[in-house]
Amino acid sequence: MLNALLNDLAFYFNVGGYVMPPLFACAFLLWFAIGFRFSELKRGSVRSVRQLISRRRKGQTRAPRGVIEDAVVVGLRVVESRPPDLRRWLDDAFAEFEAATKRYQRLIVSIVSVAPVLGLLGTVTGMIETFDSLGDMSLFAQSGGIAGGISQALFTTQMGLAVAIPGLIVGGLLDRKALRLRQELAQVKDILCAGYEENPDALS
Repeated sequence: MLNALLNDLAFYFNVGGYVMPPLFACAFLLWFAIGFRFSELKRGSVRSVRQLISRRRKGQTRAPRGVIEDAVVVGLRVVESRPPDLRRWLDDAFAEFEAATKRYQRLIVSIVSVAPVLGLLGTVTGMIETFDSLGDMSLFAQSGGIAGGISQALFTTQMGLAVAIPGLIVGGLLDRKALRLRQELAQVKDILCAGYEENPDALS
């Protein structure tokens, strides 16, 4: 099994040329970043923000399982301390949650942009080899000749797109999920501040 995997990797590196190691590195980093973002962007309960706050105030508690549930717990602790400027304290307390929703976002966008360019670089290199073989009239050369050049050109293009397209789709879905979480974090702050202004003892 391991030998077959190593043989496949050796084949890919041999066909794709020097462009393949960076493309494999991009694929590894991309899916590591996607997996990390997916684990970080868990909302928790499916209940609305208002319901989560109400249940937490009534003592119907459980261990937080996501960003919004954690934010509700932290927000209510801030309210209990009765700070003079609640909004500013909540902004500071929620800064870590908001940062977590953006973590590795730029890395994913960068890899999705770079992978097709690396594939194009391999395409250009393969076409250069093809035209060199045509100029020398060598159908078969040590480097692969015409067939090797065309194979490299097509293979690296395919690999670049295979890295970029799933990353573009999954990354876009995660970005929309992160945006919804940031909107709900803002909603938590609005509800807590509104309730605190109406009755400072109501949320404590």
